[in-house]
Amino acid sequence: MRCLQHAPDGRGLTMVASTSLSGLPELTSRTWQDLTVLTGPASATEPPPFLIEPADCEADVHAYRRIRRDVFVAEQGLFAGSDSDDIDDDPRTVVLVARSPEGAVLGGVRLAPVTPAVDLGWWTGSRLVVTKAARTAGGIGAALVRAASAYAEERGVLRFEATVQAQNEILFRRLGWKKLRDVTVVGQPHVHMRWPISRMQRHAERDKSMLGRLFASAPDAGSSERPSPFLGGKAFLGDDGAPVPGTDVVAACDAILPSMVERDPEWAGWCAVLVNMNDLSAMGAKGIGLLDSLGARDESFARRILRGLIMAAEAWAVPILGGHTQVGVPASLSVTAIGRTARLVPGGGGRPGHSLSLTADTTGQWRPGYTGHQWDSTSTKPGAELRELGRLVRRAAPAAAKDISMVGIVGTTGMLAEASGCGAILDVGSIPRPASATMGDWLSCFPGYAMVTADRPGEGRMGSPLTATAECGELVEGAGVQLRWPDGMVTEAISNNVTGLGSTQA
Repeated sequence: MRCLQHAPDGRGLTMVASTSLSGLPELTSRTWQDLTVLTGPASATEPPPFLIEPADCEADVHAYRRIRRDVFVAEQGLFAGSDSDDIDDDPRTVVLVARSPEGAVLGGVRLAPVTPAVDLGWWTGSRLVVTKAARTAGGIGAALVRAASAYAEERGVLRFEATVQAQNEILFRRLGWKKLRDVTVVGQPHVHMRWPISRMQRHAERDKSMLGRLFASAPDAGSSERPSPFLGGKAFLGDDGAPVPGTDVVAACDAILPSMVERDPEWAGWCAVLVNMNDLSAMGAKGIGLLDSLGARDESFARRILRGLIMAAEAWAVPILGGHTQVGVPASLSVTAIGRTARLVPGGGGRPGHSLSLTADTTGQWRPGYTGHQWDSTSTKPGAELRELGRLVRRAAPAAAKDISMVGIVGTTGMLAEASGCGAILDVGSIPRPASATMGDWLSCFPGYAMVTADRPGEGRMGSPLTATAECGELVEGAGVQLRWPDGMVTEAISNNVTGLGSTQA
């Protein structure tokens, strides 16, 4: 398809040759003239089969680097002697290679994190190359670019960029890349481009965007303009718990996915208590009792669910007061928690200019079977420590707080911002994170115990020896959530309000 070189003074992709455009929309005749000047007419033969995969041995890497030298040094004279650089020496660099059916390396591309030491989820691709003999076959270069984009997203990357020659901007656009700005590299006009990664947007839309449509109006009104009088007080609409009018009681309710109950009943029972206790904690409440509703295919399976429930209730020292149990039915589980507080902490108490803090228990590991989705920092922790975590919001009394739910850190921050009538910016480099979790996974997973809070700058009072706590952003005018990177670049994570329920402010 085309060959790309790494710019000598940058970390991007620089296009230097092109051939067949198999798989892309039809180009203009002028573009075809530009391409054939570089490479000659495209081959009319069918492209041979090839496979793209990560280089899994030193021989593959050496073959890829030989192709780079042949093309960038000998053939095109873009480098003198060698095209190697520091990225080749970075142990985090990944090389994807294209193989023929016989196993020969036909080309490759490398991907690497931009930030040294700590991978923040900001990567670039570079040194994309295809052997001269394989270029006229068509499709290999384009496939490598697509594979690199997909691989970056799979690795939890949230910002993936490249630098291309200006005359080849159209080719990257046709592959879905977006232009950021014009730049000059080695005296030549280039375009800095980004592969759009919408992981956080998709996550929020899938899990939360229907709430406004469902609950902002009466179900049978046929209009989204008439509020329902049966959806709770506006001051706490969409909050983690519901204050009972006229009392100091707060109630919370969560259901566990049936598939999770079926797959891991003890863990489902534990999580049903965990998420409810986190919800009460986010409201500044202390749990005083639980009610459960349990369905199971037989008595033995019900006993496994109850085992997890009882273990968690004992750990948090909150009694199970009663509930409903039925066997001979599909697996199901929901738990209601009751708490009390003298001072409610709302999710919508933030204001533009407030700092955002994240307080998270970063110990533990991915729950087996839920890697990238559920972080388990609680199941092996002593009950006394779990109860201490539950006191943090109540003790700190921030202006606003929300428990990080299944929509993740970014989505939950967006919900706090929406309820506060604001937008939010998160500083990626300041977010507390376990070393074994990619940034993309950590920002979108259920993290066990984590709270996002808003308060006046310098007053994020959630610190504890049991957690990692940091101010990592601010509330701003507008809506949605943006990510701010160490180079000052701001990227969009969620474009608008998360739930559609709107602000709780009058």
